[in-house]
Amino acid sequence: MPNASTRPKRGRRNRRLPREDPARNELVSRSLESAQQCLFNQDYGTAFVHYLLVLNLAPVLKDFASESFRFTLFKWADELDSLGRIQDLFDCYEQALELFPTDEVIINSMGEHLFRMGFRDEAAGHFHKALKLKPDYPEAKENFYRVANWLVERWHFLMLNDRRRNHKYQQAIQKAVEGGCNTVLDIGTGTGILGMCAKKAGAAEVYACELSKTMYELACEVVTANGMNGRIKILHMKSLEMEVPKDIPKRVSLVVTETVDAGLFGEGIIESLIHAWNHLLLPPQSTQDPSRPPSQTGRVIPAGATVFGMAVQCLEIRRHHRLCVSEVGGLATAAAGELHSPVSCSSEDDSTEPYTTERLSRLPGGYTPLTEPFNALDIDFNNVQELEGLCSREVSRVRLPVTGEGLLDALAVWFQLHLDQESSLSTGPKEDTCWEQAIYPVQTPHNFPLRPGDELIVEISCRDAYLRLCSVAVARDGQEYRLDDCLDPDKPRNNPGPSGNPNPSLNAEAELCSALACLGTEQSSGPRDYTMLECAEMALLNNQPYHDSFHRALAKLIINLKDARSVQGPSQGQGLEVMPLTDPPSGPMDPGPDPFYVLDVSEGFSVLSLIAASQGQVKAYSSVEKAQHQAVLRRLARANGVPEEALEFWLNQVEDEQAVLQRPSREKLWSAIILDCVETCGLVRQKLMEKATLARCLLEDGGQIFPERIVLYGMLVESDTLLLESAVQGQEPTLGFNIAPFINQFTVPVHVFLDLSTLQCRHLSDSVELFILDLMNTNANYTNRDVKVQASASGRVTAVPFWYQIHLNEEISVSTFNQDSHWKQAAVVLHQPLAVREGDWVQLAVTLQKSSISISASIEEEAGETGTVDSVRESAQ
Repeated sequence: MPNASTRPKRGRRNRRLPREDPARNELVSRSLESAQQCLFNQDYGTAFVHYLLVLNLAPVLKDFASESFRFTLFKWADELDSLGRIQDLFDCYEQALELFPTDEVIINSMGEHLFRMGFRDEAAGHFHKALKLKPDYPEAKENFYRVANWLVERWHFLMLNDRRRNHKYQQAIQKAVEGGCNTVLDIGTGTGILGMCAKKAGAAEVYACELSKTMYELACEVVTANGMNGRIKILHMKSLEMEVPKDIPKRVSLVVTETVDAGLFGEGIIESLIHAWNHLLLPPQSTQDPSRPPSQTGRVIPAGATVFGMAVQCLEIRRHHRLCVSEVGGLATAAAGELHSPVSCSSEDDSTEPYTTERLSRLPGGYTPLTEPFNALDIDFNNVQELEGLCSREVSRVRLPVTGEGLLDALAVWFQLHLDQESSLSTGPKEDTCWEQAIYPVQTPHNFPLRPGDELIVEISCRDAYLRLCSVAVARDGQEYRLDDCLDPDKPRNNPGPSGNPNPSLNAEAELCSALACLGTEQSSGPRDYTMLECAEMALLNNQPYHDSFHRALAKLIINLKDARSVQGPSQGQGLEVMPLTDPPSGPMDPGPDPFYVLDVSEGFSVLSLIAASQGQVKAYSSVEKAQHQAVLRRLARANGVPEEALEFWLNQVEDEQAVLQRPSREKLWSAIILDCVETCGLVRQKLMEKATLARCLLEDGGQIFPERIVLYGMLVESDTLLLESAVQGQEPTLGFNIAPFINQFTVPVHVFLDLSTLQCRHLSDSVELFILDLMNTNANYTNRDVKVQASASGRVTAVPFWYQIHLNEEISVSTFNQDSHWKQAAVVLHQPLAVREGDWVQLAVTLQKSSISISASIEEEAGETGTVDSVRESAQ
């Protein structure tokens, strides 16, 4: 009952203000002053502690001190990161978020640290939270788009849009469940679609497991939205960690999974199924007791697979995996030694991957089959003994009759997945499939032409649960010639340039005799000595027009600077001699006149610094970091007559790798700074304009940043392919399940690593200039630009692909969209297709924020119809 003794309420009384605490106020004042002084002295750790004390004692100062506190936190976090004090770093962020729990800038920054350290799921959560707090926060938006590509890879959308694949899996599962398999485990459930198929088919118990936190949470949402919460148990763990009865109460009668990659075994399906048969599945159906009902026996969907392979010639594959050129930018490359990508089946280096993946139908320049497809392997997923013995199988040899003429560049591999005895899926290059093919590149120090009548000998094995196919020899006239025996660098090699004739067999006899002479029949006396470059680095090195353009642009700059110094008088370097382009200097550099200082801050392996050093009277600094790569540059320098002192490695001298852009010495400035402006994926590098601003301050009079400007070009296209890769399409549920709204949260509006030359699309306009980034003239830059594009054909605009013309100076430029380019292209994908008629004008609004470009598109028709593209990031970090 109510308290009868309660006094009647009177008028509202004024709340008494808290008493002032002079001692506390004095401590706050002195700590704030100390924080500011430490910040001035760049003692960020002590400043951070003082700010924590101030803001905990006096929360009223949060608004006043928030900017300084953020700055201190970020600087101190960078120091902790460089010192490897990772736990302290995250402790600082946790303390900061206790003070500012809704500060989107701090939340986003913590996500960036988490992502760099490999905690992608946690990073995604922080980026998503920052976006919820401020939906138009560009840094959080571009970070979320970036991490979304990692967490929900684009093939998820392709698979869910592949109706044929979905229907066949559903049929196989329904048939198994109706046949008596009433307890089901879905391994690697992803969106949960296969587990829901089992439940819909009538399975009594359905379990699912998913390792990715993001996909696990997504599957939980999808299952709940489809009314199956509590009817499907989803576990956030690897199937290899599951136990009976700890995680599931009993063994199941059916395992469904699609944990296969383009090379079939790359996602660990063999290990997962061995563990499942030994610990999670009921025993398989036995021929000795065929009367046991399906509910008391175990089986797997898919039931097995057949792997196929084919030898191919492909210039695009070749130039990404081995050196194809004998000269770049005036430098002979023979002294570089054997260079190839880290994709190899060689048993000499366990750090290499046995294969990469490509969609053969989309490779620029196409491919030429050199053999007929062959059966490489059959595997029965319902035979545990066969699975356990796979890795211990003896290496098998297959002799393939050569049916086509050309260079041996790779083995292309695909498979047929047998869901059950009646239904299968193929990942072949001629199939309309969401799958890519596995590519096993040939890593030999020479090119080898094949022709009909030869036999290619391929070894097939399964080591470390990876399927490995290795081209080892060619048989001709009764003799075998091993492909890896040519170790003598003085022996002749065929290195046609990547833009040359891709089929050297037009002069087949001379080529073949040269190659066979190089091969020999004896085994090599020791391991091959080679240097690995990433695939993108190898393609860059093979890009002759790119390096030749830099060679000419650097030479012109040096000549101009020499002329300027000559006018200024002897004290400024009168009489300085510049070596001609075709005559590299020899002997020590002339110590008399001051050299020209050139800094190359390109990412990864780059020979641009060496090209600069070869000009003569240039002191070039390379940002190449790996010791093995530095050794390659030194070998090339010696072989091309570049003095040893003309090339140095900048990161060996810079104490703070974060401060790469600084003077060559206290008294000197740079004559040229080479910036790496465009990522291989087709996006502008993050913070490019900030780096350019700093670089301009470090140049001598007449010095130059390379490139001086970048022009962004684009066009309107209609491409269903890009739509299928960007989101689950259509209004109808997938197999009757509501999945699209959940997975489409991870749709990103920009697609990268595109080959526009082979992309299935219709061009709806000519190319048009979209934006200019001027690295040499700050005043010439702008943040917004409206561009009108006239439709050259009627259709639906679904995307705006874009690429760059990189201007080294006024006369010399290189494009990121040509057959020699090591760059790919990117595209903005519209959320809703935009219908246009021939002659319509489409307005593109292009905005630059830092290094992020956003594009919106609209068209006004007679009825006032309008379509738009939301803001999109155009840089990768």
